[in-house]
Amino acid sequence: MDIKKSAFSLSAPSIGLCPTDNKIEYAFIGRSNVGKSSLINMLCNHKGLAKTSATPGKTLLINHFIINDSWYLVDLPGYGFAKRSKTVQQKLQQMISSYILQREQLVNLFVLIDIRHEQQKIDREFIDWLGESGVPFTIVFTKADKLGVVKSRQNAEKWMKQLADTWEELPPYFVTSSEKRIGREELLNYIDEINKKIEAE
Repeated sequence: MDIKKSAFSLSAPSIGLCPTDNKIEYAFIGRSNVGKSSLINMLCNHKGLAKTSATPGKTLLINHFIINDSWYLVDLPGYGFAKRSKTVQQKLQQMISSYILQREQLVNLFVLIDIRHEQQKIDREFIDWLGESGVPFTIVFTKADKLGVVKSRQNAEKWMKQLADTWEELPPYFVTSSEKRIGREELLNYIDEINKKIEAE
Protein backbone atom coordinates (compact mmCIF):
# COMPACT_ATOMS: atom_id res chain seq x y z
CA MET A 1 0.00 0.00 0.00
CA ASP A 2 1.11 3.50 -0.67
CA ILE A 3 -0.08 6.59 1.15
CA LYS A 4 -0.84 9.11 -1.57
CA LYS A 5 -2.77 11.55 0.56
CA SER A 6 -2.55 12.44 4.24
CA ALA A 7 -3.95 15.44 6.07
CA PHE A 8 -4.67 16.59 9.59
CA SER A 9 -8.36 16.14 10.37
CA LEU A 10 -9.02 17.15 13.99
CA SER A 11 -7.79 17.17 17.60
CA ALA A 12 -10.23 15.88 20.17
CA PRO A 13 -10.00 16.36 23.96
CA SER A 14 -12.30 13.35 24.47
CA ILE A 15 -13.65 10.29 22.65
CA GLY A 16 -17.03 12.00 22.26
CA LEU A 17 -15.48 14.62 19.97
CA CYS A 18 -13.69 12.19 17.64
CA PRO A 19 -14.86 11.94 13.98
CA THR A 20 -18.35 10.53 13.49
CA ASP A 21 -17.99 9.22 9.92
CA ASN A 22 -17.24 5.62 10.99
CA LYS A 23 -14.01 5.28 9.00
CA ILE A 24 -11.66 2.72 10.55
CA GLU A 25 -8.79 3.91 12.74
CA TYR A 26 -5.24 2.81 13.48
CA ALA A 27 -3.88 4.45 16.62
CA PHE A 28 -0.25 5.00 17.63
CA ILE A 29 0.85 5.24 21.25
CA GLY A 30 4.07 4.98 23.24
CA ARG A 31 6.03 6.54 26.03
CA SER A 32 7.02 10.16 25.67
CA ASN A 33 9.95 10.67 23.29
CA VAL A 34 9.69 7.24 21.65
CA GLY A 35 9.64 8.85 18.18
CA LYS A 36 5.91 8.64 17.49
CA SER A 37 5.54 11.80 15.41
CA SER A 38 8.64 10.96 13.36
CA LEU A 39 7.28 7.49 12.63
CA ILE A 40 3.87 8.86 11.57
CA ASN A 41 5.52 11.41 9.27
CA MET A 42 7.78 8.74 7.77
CA LEU A 43 4.87 6.35 7.13
CA CYS A 44 2.84 9.10 5.48
CA ASN A 45 5.78 10.56 3.54
CA HIS A 46 4.67 13.89 4.92
CA LYS A 47 7.34 15.71 6.88
CA GLY A 48 5.33 18.13 9.00
CA LEU A 49 2.15 16.09 9.38
CA ALA A 50 2.53 15.15 13.05
CA LYS A 51 4.31 17.84 15.02
CA THR A 52 7.66 16.58 16.28
CA SER A 53 9.06 18.19 19.38
CA ALA A 54 12.22 18.02 21.45
CA THR A 55 10.02 18.39 24.53
CA PRO A 56 8.50 15.06 25.53
CA GLY A 57 4.80 14.87 26.21
CA LYS A 58 3.59 17.46 23.72
CA THR A 59 0.60 15.47 22.46
CA LEU A 60 -2.27 16.10 24.88
CA LEU A 61 -5.17 15.46 22.52
CA ILE A 62 -6.41 12.63 20.30
CA ASN A 63 -5.13 13.72 16.88
CA HIS A 64 -6.79 12.32 13.76
CA PHE A 65 -5.15 12.29 10.32
CA ILE A 66 -7.17 11.22 7.30
CA ILE A 67 -5.26 8.83 5.01
CA ASN A 68 -6.08 8.27 1.31
CA ASP A 69 -9.57 9.59 2.13
CA SER A 70 -10.42 6.15 3.48
CA TRP A 71 -9.06 5.59 7.01
CA TYR A 72 -7.67 7.49 10.01
CA LEU A 73 -4.28 7.37 11.58
CA VAL A 74 -4.63 8.46 15.20
CA ASP A 75 -1.85 9.99 17.29
CA LEU A 76 -2.55 9.38 20.99
CA PRO A 77 -0.84 11.14 23.92
CA GLY A 78 2.23 9.36 25.28
CA TYR A 79 1.96 7.54 28.59
CA GLY A 80 4.25 7.72 31.59
CA PHE A 81 5.47 11.30 31.35
CA ALA A 82 6.44 12.03 34.94
CA LYS A 83 6.73 15.83 34.76
CA ARG A 84 2.97 16.34 34.49
CA SER A 85 0.81 17.06 37.50
CA LYS A 86 -1.15 14.14 38.96
CA THR A 87 -4.43 15.69 37.78
CA VAL A 88 -3.22 16.05 34.19
CA GLN A 89 -1.79 12.52 34.27
CA GLN A 90 -5.10 11.07 35.49
CA LYS A 91 -7.08 13.04 32.92
CA LEU A 92 -4.81 11.82 30.11
CA GLN A 93 -4.94 8.24 31.37
CA GLN A 94 -8.72 8.36 31.40
CA MET A 95 -8.83 9.85 27.89
CA ILE A 96 -6.43 7.22 26.51
CA SER A 97 -8.13 4.25 28.14
CA SER A 98 -11.63 5.35 27.15
CA TYR A 99 -10.48 5.77 23.54
CA ILE A 100 -8.72 2.37 23.49
CA LEU A 101 -11.55 0.46 25.17
CA GLN A 102 -14.61 2.21 23.74
CA ARG A 103 -13.76 3.46 20.28
CA GLU A 104 -15.50 1.05 17.93
CA GLN A 105 -13.66 2.36 14.84
CA LEU A 106 -10.28 1.39 16.33
CA VAL A 107 -9.09 -1.75 14.52
CA ASN A 108 -5.48 -1.86 15.70
CA LEU A 109 -3.26 -0.10 18.20
CA PHE A 110 0.44 0.27 17.44
CA VAL A 111 2.49 0.39 20.65
CA LEU A 112 5.87 2.04 20.11
CA ILE A 113 8.91 0.86 22.06
CA ASP A 114 12.42 2.36 21.93
CA ILE A 115 14.54 -0.59 20.77
CA ARG A 116 17.63 0.66 22.61
CA HIS A 117 16.28 -0.03 26.10
CA GLU A 118 15.62 -3.07 28.24
CA GLN A 119 11.98 -3.94 28.83
CA GLN A 120 10.55 -1.14 31.00
CA LYS A 121 7.93 -1.86 33.66
CA ILE A 122 5.60 0.85 32.33
CA ASP A 123 5.59 -0.61 28.78
CA ARG A 124 5.12 -4.13 30.05
CA GLU A 125 2.21 -3.15 32.30
CA PHE A 126 0.54 -1.29 29.43
CA ILE A 127 0.94 -4.25 27.05
CA ASP A 128 -0.34 -6.71 29.65
CA TRP A 129 -3.37 -4.45 30.20
CA LEU A 130 -4.09 -4.44 26.45
CA GLY A 131 -3.93 -8.23 26.42
CA GLU A 132 -6.25 -8.55 29.40
CA SER A 133 -8.65 -6.07 27.80
CA GLY A 134 -8.67 -7.96 24.49
CA VAL A 135 -7.43 -4.96 22.47
CA PRO A 136 -5.88 -5.87 19.07
CA PHE A 137 -2.39 -4.38 19.04
CA THR A 138 1.02 -4.61 17.41
CA ILE A 139 4.42 -3.70 18.86
CA VAL A 140 6.57 -1.31 16.85
CA PHE A 141 10.20 -1.00 17.88
CA THR A 142 11.59 2.43 16.98
CA LYS A 143 15.06 3.99 16.50
CA ALA A 144 16.66 0.86 15.00
CA ASP A 145 19.19 3.06 13.14
CA LYS A 146 20.82 3.84 16.50
CA LEU A 147 21.85 0.20 16.95
CA GLY A 148 22.43 -1.42 13.58
CA VAL A 149 20.64 -4.39 12.03
CA VAL A 150 21.97 -7.29 14.12
CA LYS A 151 21.73 -5.59 17.52
CA SER A 152 18.24 -4.29 16.70
CA ARG A 153 17.03 -7.75 15.84
CA GLN A 154 18.60 -9.23 18.99
CA ASN A 155 17.05 -6.56 21.22
CA ALA A 156 13.61 -7.00 19.66
CA GLU A 157 13.78 -10.79 19.99
CA LYS A 158 14.92 -10.55 23.61
CA TRP A 159 12.11 -8.10 24.41
CA MET A 160 9.48 -10.38 22.84
CA LYS A 161 10.92 -13.46 24.54
CA GLN A 162 10.39 -11.79 27.92
CA LEU A 163 6.67 -11.52 27.15
CA ALA A 164 6.52 -15.29 26.81
CA ASP A 165 6.61 -15.68 30.62
CA THR A 166 2.89 -14.85 30.75
CA TRP A 167 1.78 -14.61 27.10
CA GLU A 168 0.70 -17.81 25.38
CA GLU A 169 0.62 -16.18 21.96
CA LEU A 170 2.91 -13.25 21.27
CA PRO A 171 1.59 -10.15 19.49
CA PRO A 172 3.04 -9.28 16.05
CA TYR A 173 5.96 -6.85 16.01
CA PHE A 174 7.95 -4.70 13.59
CA VAL A 175 11.40 -3.09 13.76
CA THR A 176 11.52 0.46 12.38
CA SER A 177 13.65 3.54 11.94
CA SER A 178 12.17 6.87 10.88
CA GLU A 179 15.62 8.14 9.97
CA LYS A 180 16.44 5.25 7.64
CA ARG A 181 12.82 4.48 6.69
CA ILE A 182 13.26 0.91 7.93
CA GLY A 183 10.04 -1.08 8.30
CA ARG A 184 7.87 1.40 6.39
CA GLU A 185 6.78 -0.99 3.66
CA GLU A 186 6.16 -3.86 6.11
CA LEU A 187 3.98 -1.70 8.38
CA LEU A 188 1.95 -0.27 5.52
CA ASN A 189 1.44 -3.74 4.00
CA TYR A 190 0.28 -4.95 7.40
CA ILE A 191 -2.31 -2.14 7.59
CA ASP A 192 -3.33 -2.89 4.02
CA GLU A 193 -3.92 -6.55 4.89
CA ILE A 194 -6.19 -5.59 7.79
CA ASN A 195 -8.06 -3.11 5.56
CA LYS A 196 -8.66 -5.79 2.93
CA LYS A 197 -9.84 -8.27 5.57
CA ILE A 198 -12.34 -5.71 6.90
CA GLU A 199 -13.56 -4.89 3.39
CA ALA A 200 -14.07 -8.58 2.65
CA GLU A 201 -16.21 -8.95 5.76
